[in-house]
Amino acid sequence: MDSSSVVERVCQVAEQAAIDHGVELVHAEVAGPEGHPVVRVFIDKPGGVTHEDCSEVSTQIGTVLDVEDFIHAAYTLEVSSPGLERGLYKLADFERFAGAAAKLRTRVAINNQRNFRGRIIGTENDQVIFEDLTSGRVTIRFDAIVIANLEVDIESEFHRAREREAIDRELIANRSLKR
Repeated sequence: MDSSSVVERVCQVAEQAAIDHGVELVHAEVAGPEGHPVVRVFIDKPGGVTHEDCSEVSTQIGTVLDVEDFIHAAYTLEVSSPGLERGLYKLADFERFAGAAAKLRTRVAINNQRNFRGRIIGTENDQVIFEDLTSGRVTIRFDAIVIANLEVDIESEFHRAREREAIDRELIANRSLKR
């Protein structure tokens, strides 16, 4: 089986395991050296995946890979959450995360720029509409994107944390007054 067929089959196996366990397959890939490949699978669900979710999906994928034996070398299987700065792999990801902060890199320069950082506006046809911090609104063909990730907005996360702490302090103070 050639390497593209191996990746396709890994994706099929991972997709079925994700469906069987009620999680979303974010991405599956085969990387690393030919003699010892790494099969990486990223899964997610509303509220985030648990260690148990990863373990169950990993067990199913590992069993199928071992039975079918189409990876003709010892491999490492990694199943995990996509993380806070999850990758954006499908056009639907850009639509789903419209309004979110992100960064991306293109194959070819657009207005002398290949690296973009800003906010996803949405999609139109096969294009991503992106509000870049440097160059403003730009329309990028989806197939021109090499890599894209959500980006955690640290300032807004700190702001939300401070708000939660203030609410907690107020609740604690109110409980103390009632005693």
